[in-house]
Amino acid sequence: MMEAEEREDADRYRAPALDKGLDILELLAEQKESLTRAEITKLLGRNASEMYRMLERLVARQYVVRSAAGDRYSLSLKLYALSHRHPPMNRLISEALPLMQRFADAAEQSCHLVVYDRGNLLVIAQVDGPGTWGMSVRLGSRVGLIDTGSGRVMLAFQSPELREHMLAEHTQVKGEVTIDREALEQTCERIRTAGFSQKDSQQIFGVTDLTFPILGPSGQAIAAMTCPYLRRIDEYIPPTIEAATALLKETIETLSMFRERES
Repeated sequence: MMEAEEREDADRYRAPALDKGLDILELLAEQKESLTRAEITKLLGRNASEMYRMLERLVARQYVVRSAAGDRYSLSLKLYALSHRHPPMNRLISEALPLMQRFADAAEQSCHLVVYDRGNLLVIAQVDGPGTWGMSVRLGSRVGLIDTGSGRVMLAFQSPELREHMLAEHTQVKGEVTIDREALEQTCERIRTAGFSQKDSQQIFGVTDLTFPILGPSGQAIAAMTCPYLRRIDEYIPPTIEAATALLKETIETLSMFRERES
């Protein structure tokens, strides 16, 4: 009896246009690669003309991005940006902070967590390392997309269409170093192969940025965690950069397991 009533309520409040739009968003969210309109139409079993109209509206509202050639579609980061204003982002921070503190204590280095936000990166969590000396990025700071380890990792673990959309939105922050697009693509390919980034900071001498992505269900980076590694030159012997890299990787893997259990 209850099931019949639920079906009746579902039929009474149907919104076919909304359902079509949500079907498209849910389908694209499950894909590692972009899809053509024909592929979307076939997979959803819908009429080609109604899919065309719906896709055009989703592109116009920036929920979906079209490839440069105009024939393939993928999700934009708009839904992700909207989620920044929603409790799940707070949950990511609350899950990450204890793990970041454990990393900072073990590696004797600071670390910070960033997400993509309107063309650059936003620092949403930060933990200082123990001891007298340290390197940290202020909570709430906006950092460059192009010339930081965090930015390049975020770009590397996106679909080509989404990476293009992020670069189109990008605006330079103060002092940001430019890079040739071909060189940037090569860098992204190396990072994808390695699974993380290790690079000398382009902002401060003596700092090596270690960065790992936090991946969503589709394999795209939803955040990145960076340790700006400082090498001691006095007689004290802290954990090596290799040890810090292994500890940061372990931190990311643990955080990913927490998130998988919740999804």
